[in-house]
Amino acid sequence: MKYEFFDVTADVGYKAYGKTLEESFENAALALFEVMTNTSKVKCIVESKISIESEDLFALLFDWLSELIFLHDSEFLVFSRFKVKIVKSKENYRLNAVVCGEAFDLMIHESREDVKAATYHLMDIKEENGYMVQVILDT
Repeated sequence: MKYEFFDVTADVGYKAYGKTLEESFENAALALFEVMTNTSKVKCIVESKISIESEDLFALLFDWLSELIFLHDSEFLVFSRFKVKIVKSKENYRLNAVVCGEAFDLMIHESREDVKAATYHLMDIKEENGYMVQVILDT
């Protein structure tokens, strides 16, 4: 299972899973866009590179999802493929990613929830038989 949604009053919550931390961040991104549209209909036409540096894993997850929401809001892009690499240095974490998708088109893509922001509320990252990240989105 890549992700699962859970009920949260007035917002959207989900848990994303992966064998590695990187895979759990990739699946968190996929779940984010699944909230917005049916990602199975999103073709890989536009490729973007993302590089983020944050002080801890929680900030990195928040910044990752926030950057994806920004790209959606500013360039009207939706994504369905994600390749993430996370490196820890002495002082922080760096995420480098390549994301692939296309411009949102109402003739092709279903319009679901409008995601305003990722939040730190109930955010969690656990390592148990792989990784689980928990996210609440402000919709």
